[in-house]
Amino acid sequence: MTTPTSIRRPPAPNPAERAKTIATRNGPATLMPTAEQRDQSGQGGRVIPELHHVHPSGSVSILLPDEHHLVKRSREAQRGELAVMVELTDQAPVALREPIRGLLWITGWLRPLSDVSARARAVSIAETRPDERLLDVGHGLTLLRLTPASLVLADAEGTHSLRPHMFSAAPPDPFHDYEAGWLRHLETDHADVVQQLAKHVPTELRGGWIRPLGLDRYGLRLRVEADSGDHDVRLAFSRPVDGPPQLAGEIRRLVGCPFFSEG
Repeated sequence: MTTPTSIRRPPAPNPAERAKTIATRNGPATLMPTAEQRDQSGQGGRVIPELHHVHPSGSVSILLPDEHHLVKRSREAQRGELAVMVELTDQAPVALREPIRGLLWITGWLRPLSDVSARARAVSIAETRPDERLLDVGHGLTLLRLTPASLVLADAEGTHSLRPHMFSAAPPDPFHDYEAGWLRHLETDHADVVQQLAKHVPTELRGGWIRPLGLDRYGLRLRVEADSGDHDVRLAFSRPVDGPPQLAGEIRRLVGCPFFSEG
């Protein structure tokens, strides 16, 4: 008598790495005060900052107008710290009917920076992400810092709580800045390759519209848009990859064609 074996999920980056990748992509962000603070102030709802930047440590720089109520409340808060949450959205780079691939929530303490610290932080951000709005720090815009206390990631792999030191130690996926252009290229210029990849999709889903959804060093994700709903399928690489040449080799393996190239 044999014992049934459990179905193993294809390998994927660990939660801290996935969270760091979402943060590094710098997708849309909203800032939310706690429910208690909304009740106290009478001002609530989602706030879209003028600019946000997640630092490798997990701290978040938030740029808001000087007169914004969150700026005022952070200055008035006890110890100059206001409990807030930043929600980061991971959106698919191709046009899907359900484009959100994951959410990252960073909860912590928001506080204003001194003029000297704000200018230094703006310069630091500009070194990796130049943006003319940083020139307005101290001239109509206030730069605040959120110090993280906890992080929560929700994506197709599940929901995971993270401590700041776990996030800080994790690297982003090596394809974090390459994925968007590559997936769009696959969608628009290599529809035949996508159809070849469809042979790895469960039989019952092959009647749906199969789209490229995501890429990381462990594999490629496809989205099947079917009448029954949306279904995500991960195609595992034979080994982790870290660059375009290795990626091209793995795609050739998956489609069974030795002549496929990125171009």
